[in-house]
Formats: sequence, C-alpha cells, structure tokens
Amino acid sequence: MDHDPAREDPALEAEYDNRAKVPGFPAILARWQAEAAAFRATWTEAETGIAYGPSERTKLDLFWPNERRDARIAMFIHGGYWQGMDRAFSSHLARGLLAHGVAVAMPSYDLCPNVTLAVIVEQMRTCAGFLARRHGAPILAAGHSAGGHLAAMIMAAGWPERGFPAHPAPQALALSGLFDLVPLVRTSVNRALRMDPETARALSPALLAAPGGHIHAMVGGLEGREYERQSCAIASAWGGTSAVLPDHDHFTIVAELADPDSAVVRTALELMPRRAG
Repeated sequence: MDHDPAREDPALEAEYDNRAKVPGFPAILARWQAEAAAFRATWTEAETGIAYGPSERTKLDLFWPNERRDARIAMFIHGGYWQGMDRAFSSHLARGLLAHGVAVAMPSYDLCPNVTLAVIVEQMRTCAGFLARRHGAPILAAGHSAGGHLAAMIMAAGWPERGFPAHPAPQALALSGLFDLVPLVRTSVNRALRMDPETARALSPALLAAPGGHIHAMVGGLEGREYERQSCAIASAWGGTSAVLPDHDHFTIVAELADPDSAVVRTALELMPRRAG
C-alpha cells in the first residue's frame, strides 16, 4: 500500500515520535555507537557475524560470559521502527546479563522499505529457532521498541508446525514495545512500512491469540500514554505482566540492560528459561 502523508494524525504522530520527545537523541545515538564499539573491542568471548539467514544483514553476534559455551542465552532485538539501526548499536547492552553468567545474542535484520515487516518477523523467528537448535536449549526473546514487537511475534509463531516440539522462546521481555500496530498506519512511521489497517492488525501481537508462555512488558514513565497503553494491551491480551519504570524515557529504559543491578536485568533473569538437566 502507498502511504498517504495527508492522512497522518498529528496527535498520533506526537505520541510515536520518540526522537522529538527526547531532544538529545542524536547525542544518545552517538554515545551508544561509541560504547558499543568499545565493548566489542574489549570483550574477548564473542562469536561475531554468525549467519542465521542468507542476506548480509541476517547475521548475529553472540557474547559469552566466559570461555564455556553452555550458558543460557538471551536474544536481544534492537529497535528503530523496523527501518533503522543494526546490532552494532547495542553490543554494550549485553554487559548486565553477562555479569550474571547469561550469554547474549544480538541479531540484525533486513529493514523496511527494502523488505516488508512480515519478512522481518519471519527472519526473527528463524533466528530464534536457529539459536535454540544450535545450543539445544530454549532462549529468552527480548527487545526494545520495534524489537519488543518482534520478541512478541517470536512467541506467537506456530512452532510445532515449524518442526519444534518445544517452544524455542517460551518467554519474552519487551522494553517500550509496540503490540498494536493499527495506530502506526496514520503516522510517518508507516511511510517505510506501507501497512494498510488489515496488515497492521495481522502483525499486531495484542490482537493475536495468546500463545502460552509469559511476556513481561516494561515501559518508561516519561514515554507517554500510547506506549503505556501498548504495554498494558499485550499484558492483558496474553495474560502477561507489565510495569512502568518512573523517570525513564524511551532510550534510558533500554540503557538499563548494561547495568547488572538494574530492575530490567533482574526481570530478565527471572524470565530466563532453564536448561534441561
């Protein structure tokens, strides 16, 4: 569908324009890039550029807490409204879980408008299945913003039909996630996504049947009513849980992943699937 800018809703645009809400965003992004590069330069226990799919962007980096390769794994999916960024912006966010002996996989994926959002969803499902099969254990699906949506869509996949007798990612942690995509159709976000309302509904986890497992949605208290509504919606629809972190905006909430003692990391640890045996 061709997106018509004339149909954009100014009120929804204001709710979902995170860069405008946080004027220091360019400096935040530059700091993330620098911190991520410094982390990759110093963390020696890493496998980088692992291909989980055929395209150049369908690769992941996997950071291990030590030289052993039997740790539990969390898969962290970056944000960017499905049309920006890649795994290299987020590497340093692995620090918090690594300090607790949890490995962290960070994938990139193809971006809209080069591919559709449905293709990105399938790439992330493929990645989750790849990791679970490669290491013989379920993983935690986690993500920020658009990545939170993708973590939920991993949970919602029909895994038995994909040859998985057990769910490869039975639990998810979504930070500032997007679970009802219908409002985005009337924002500038949709210029690259090109969704019509029907497509948006089909790709909205909060409008899909509850898949089992558990999702926990966290949102910053400074993010606005729509982001809080999104987290409440998925918790209600899927029988999950949600929490508001006061004094956090769309970008400071995900930065908590770098702190081993943060509430975000503690929650991730509680959600981590246990290895058999």
